[in-house]
Amino acid sequence: MNTIRDTLGNASDCLGRFLWGANASVALSDLLRGTSLGGRLRELAGRSVLLATQDHLTAALALIELDGIARRLVVCPPDLSSEHLPAVIAKAGVDAIVSDRDPHDQGLGVPLRVFCSLDITPGGGVPVDRHATDWVLLTSGTTGAPKLILHTFAGLTAPIKSGQHQGADVVWGTFYDIRRYGGLQIFLRAVLGRGSMVLSSADELPGDYLLRLGAHGVTHISGTPSHWRRALMSPCASTIAPRYVRLSGEIADQAILNSLRAVYPQAGIGHAYASTEAGVGFEVNDGLEGFPASMLALRGDVDMKVEDGSLRLRSARTALRYLGEENSALTDDEGFVDTGDIVELRRDRYYFLGRRTGVINVGGLKVYPEEVEAVINRHPAVRMSAVRSRRNPIMGALVVAEVVLKAEPFADLTREILQLCHESLAPHKIPTTIRVVPALDVAAAGKLTRHHA
Repeated sequence: MNTIRDTLGNASDCLGRFLWGANASVALSDLLRGTSLGGRLRELAGRSVLLATQDHLTAALALIELDGIARRLVVCPPDLSSEHLPAVIAKAGVDAIVSDRDPHDQGLGVPLRVFCSLDITPGGGVPVDRHATDWVLLTSGTTGAPKLILHTFAGLTAPIKSGQHQGADVVWGTFYDIRRYGGLQIFLRAVLGRGSMVLSSADELPGDYLLRLGAHGVTHISGTPSHWRRALMSPCASTIAPRYVRLSGEIADQAILNSLRAVYPQAGIGHAYASTEAGVGFEVNDGLEGFPASMLALRGDVDMKVEDGSLRLRSARTALRYLGEENSALTDDEGFVDTGDIVELRRDRYYFLGRRTGVINVGGLKVYPEEVEAVINRHPAVRMSAVRSRRNPIMGALVVAEVVLKAEPFADLTREILQLCHESLAPHKIPTTIRVVPALDVAAAGKLTRHHA
């Protein structure tokens, strides 16, 4: 059984490797000689542990210590609503909570509470009784209760290829929270790849994080396209000079890929397709949006197909199942996950249109907001855009757009954006109004917040 600690080796193997948080840092060699759990790691052996910390760095330390010790590790994002917490505890059979907050029980009925600290105390020891830890991640839906998705450590680490983006000189950073699938992937790449990592903070402005990344010499950095659009609005974007830039979590359109290439000409720029359920599907490193149709014919770690316009994936990276959702199948009879992401074949390449659940119905005709945004974002004055629906008594809904600009608006801006839309989109997809706004809401998961206008 391989664990994070096993891969790290002993303290001498980790000299010079750090996890840097917003207000503190920890040397991995110190953690391997001690514990962040106050000597109580043995009490957590074999338990179903809910990790519920506010601080990113504290969460990172606990993840390293608990893997291979806890029977089940429920990785709780900090924005989980308190009203959903009892259901999460019940579905996952939680019998211990690790937290950096008040350890007193809050009526949750969990028998064991362990405080996790940034103060590394000597000793602690690793229990002899080891366990192949189940990793439970939560979906990042904006409404309703999140689903609990069960992964194995082997499945989570399957996309990490030996030698790729690894080495003692590699410093990873990510705008993601490491308690979500996208951020956890980067955390595991950093820790298992012999590098260091600069962790973000939920309360930190993009510019402040960029300054910290620059100070620690970040070489590899990831985020959603929305993360990157906000980062490029900051003058601090020029303080980093990464060797590799990665996008995932949202559709990477040509505009953001070109913008990153212009700002970081020395960097390799790639976009990855991944979801909490399906795992990491594939990476595209040719500088173009979408992905080559030839990838569907490849036989390797991941099988891909398109059915009813929806991308479907099958691999050892896929989650095992939903917890507490007996009537909700994660895969079909052939083991494929229906991602719900709609793609369209144009010549020899597939392009992402948007989410099946996010479609706008205009008089019975479908409009995917992301498809319209990709066109609007081509305008050189536009930094980012959001397309939404507005109710209409005749058509049912109309398409409207909000845009954030790189500079002050000018007289012909709306006309030029609409001209782009007319050249590339069917008439029912063209926004009826375009409004310039100072900023757009981005959810905790790093994705553009979508709601009806």
